[in-house]
Parts: sequence; structure tokens; C-alpha cells
Amino acid sequence: MPLKPEPTAPFHSVQYALRVLETVSKHGSGVTDTQISRETGLPVGHLSALLLTLRREGYVEQITDGAYVVGASLLLLGSGAARRQALEIKLQQTLAQLRDSVGAAVYISRYVDGEIRVTQYADSPHTPAVNEWVDFRSAAHASAIGKCLLTQLDQNGRRDHIARHKTARLTSRTITSEKVLFSKLDSQPATVPVLDLQEYAVGTVCAAVPLTAGSSAGCLALSMPVEDAHRLRAAADALNRRAAPVLLSLAL
Repeated sequence: MPLKPEPTAPFHSVQYALRVLETVSKHGSGVTDTQISRETGLPVGHLSALLLTLRREGYVEQITDGAYVVGASLLLLGSGAARRQALEIKLQQTLAQLRDSVGAAVYISRYVDGEIRVTQYADSPHTPAVNEWVDFRSAAHASAIGKCLLTQLDQNGRRDHIARHKTARLTSRTITSEKVLFSKLDSQPATVPVLDLQEYAVGTVCAAVPLTAGSSAGCLALSMPVEDAHRLRAAADALNRRAAPVLLSLAL
């Protein structure tokens, strides 16, 4: 239904915004501001400012030809595949920002059905991802990701994992003794990042912090070349501080 804005009505009224969002939602491949104005009855003067606000908040996006499409913030209010995709995009953007902030490749990992899974990561030519020369699922005892996830399991969970994935020596620094490994896991402070100082791969150092939501074990991690090891502590601390916003992105 076309709107007839009163002169005193603010351009950002909820009614106007809803009509604009309804119009954009109807046009899956995009709709121009002229068409939106025609379908809603909003004058271009009111519409331009409103579209700017909706873009800033992520409810609409402008594509290359200038048309408007539904934005991630609006998709997050929905459900199903579109919402899942929007969540993944939002999390990927968060990881990319974190990658640039700490100057290292960053990863999200979860412990699912007794296995380690890296579900998303962000790297770049200047911050390359670690070379997974041994499957992460078999390297929990050596990698920062694996050790961080194991700290979140109880003793039985840890023993079950190690029984299925033996503590093989990957480098000269790898801990292969189950007793020593479990002792280190038990003494790991929950608020301190877990480190991997060339235990998984020669030439790579890593750090990980837990991302816990209920009974689900997860972690946020970073990796960098050993020549940047002097930055590891500071990057790990930054990673720890940014864990809460990442967890919020996962929980939305």
C-alpha cells in the first residue's frame, strides 16, 4: 500500500522502514530506489536518507548495479538456510577483521562427535594458514586447537580421544606422554591462551582460547610463522579479548 508521509513525520519511522524492507524482500535480484519509491509512495528525498540508515545497519545492501537487496541483518531475523548462510557470512567477516587486527591467520574449531573440526578460518597472502601436514583430528596432543579443546573435556573424554588418536611425535617438541599431556592440560589456566610452540609443525607457532557455549567445546585460534614468534603473546592476548564478540557472532 503506498504511503503518504505527513510533513511532520520523521523519515525513519518504523512504518516507512517496514514498507521499504517488504519491497526489497519481494525483489530477490535487486530493486532500484526509483522502483522502491514508486511501490511505497515514499518521496525520493525521504527514501534516500532511510536507505542510507538501513544500509548502515545491514538490513539492505547495494549491489554493483546500484540496486538494493536484502542485507545480512534482516536475514538473521529469519530462519532456515538463508539465516544459516547469513550467520556464516557474518562470522567470516568477524574472523577477517580479527585476522587483520592480530596479523595472523585465525580459525574457529569445534569438538563434534568425538572429533576436531575446523569449521571456518580467515587467512591471506600475508597471513597464510598453517600447512595441515597431519590431519588436525589426529594431532590434538600437539596443536593449540587440539589442546584447547581437550582442556574442555573431562578425563574420560580425553582418554577416549587419545585412545582413538595416538600421541605420535610430530616434531622434537611434541609431547607424546599421556601422563605429561594430561598434567599440562589440568594445569592450564582457563583465562590463559593455550600455546603451540612448534609442537605440531616446525616453523609454525599457534595460540588458542576457548569458546564455550553450554556443553559445546569450541575454540578460537591463530597461527603465524616462527619468525613472528615475538608477536605471539601479544596476538594471543588480543585473541583472548576478542573471543566474546566472536562467540556472540556464533550465538546470534
